[in-house]
Amino acid sequence: MQHDTHIQKILKKFILNQCSEKEVDEVVQYVQDLTDSTGLPTVEEVLAILDEKPMMTEQDAIRIQNTILATPQKQPKTSKNKFYFIKYAAAAIFVGLLTMSYFFRDDIFNKPDSAIPVVIKQHPKSLEPGTDKATLTLANGSQIALVNGTSLQTQNAKSNGAGIVYEADEKNTAEVVYNYLTIPRGGKFFIKLSDGTQVWLNSETKLKFPVAFIEGQTREVELVYGEAYFAVSPAVKHKGAHFKVLSNKQQVDVIGTEFNIKAYKDDAHSYTTLVEGKVAVNIGNKKLKLTPNQQLSLNTITNNPVVKKIEVYSEISWKEGVFTFEKITLKDMVKVLSRWYDVDFIFKNKAIENEIFDGVLRKTQTLDEILKSIKYFKIIKNYEIKDKQVVLE
Repeated sequence: MQHDTHIQKILKKFILNQCSEKEVDEVVQYVQDLTDSTGLPTVEEVLAILDEKPMMTEQDAIRIQNTILATPQKQPKTSKNKFYFIKYAAAAIFVGLLTMSYFFRDDIFNKPDSAIPVVIKQHPKSLEPGTDKATLTLANGSQIALVNGTSLQTQNAKSNGAGIVYEADEKNTAEVVYNYLTIPRGGKFFIKLSDGTQVWLNSETKLKFPVAFIEGQTREVELVYGEAYFAVSPAVKHKGAHFKVLSNKQQVDVIGTEFNIKAYKDDAHSYTTLVEGKVAVNIGNKKLKLTPNQQLSLNTITNNPVVKKIEVYSEISWKEGVFTFEKITLKDMVKVLSRWYDVDFIFKNKAIENEIFDGVLRKTQTLDEILKSIKYFKIIKNYEIKDKQVVLE
């Protein structure tokens, strides 16, 4: 594929969120022509356009390519409620437009005001995305605020405000002492436990964990509520000691693995998603084993578990700065947004609660940008923001 210097320059600016509205229109027109003539480009073609990989890793490129390949080549006109603003980690926003352009060709390309909101603007603080922040509660009940940009050093741990790392236990602790890490709405945080296990914590999450584990005994933590991604240090490094996670009405037994647990207080289901390794989920007298790319959904009212095969990345993309929504109702989607932006949503028009949303959003976008996009694609007619309350209609 051959592309002139002008469009190449604009595409690079588009990736960096530096396009003017006029330049965005040029990108939209370019993608329209490209899609009409050749279909969606491959990642290799995108990279050829850019002539380099700005802010893009090989892993990013693979994920983008998988997204493009998974995109249906034909969509009925009723699929206008799908839109994709894709930026896996630091991947190119351009690919998001490539995917989006197919679904909304009729809506986007026939309108003069079809610019996609990619120019960074200043908004009230309440509309900004979440940041690294948490509250650490020590065994004696004292609390320490952990905020991005601040540092902390204790006898057992150190923090830079974006995460906290517990030192390996060199003294072979004989008694377990627990700490709590609580992430509020509008926050996220990372913790490395004393055994080397890494845990990413999503908004509105609380984790109970030991300052140090007892050598040779089962390593146990509790996800009190919320969502967490675990990369567990293998049992072979700890004299065969398994890792166990307690959460709402279930117990996950682990043998060195990576998995995600989502168990929010206001959700009727909890979800355990296995990325790699092995886990066994115990629910009452039931024990179910998961293999990679499987998810266990537990109805917390009936205690009925269901295991199914899923696309894992859509479940764990949150920890890399991406919200991936697959056939979710608007009512359930705004639960996720409310946790990240620390706002409450009110439906002025109850009929739109069950509108189905299917797409990807960047967590770095302001809430105002996201709501404008949803409004543009007629999922909502209008919205109003008052302090930390959003009214949808």
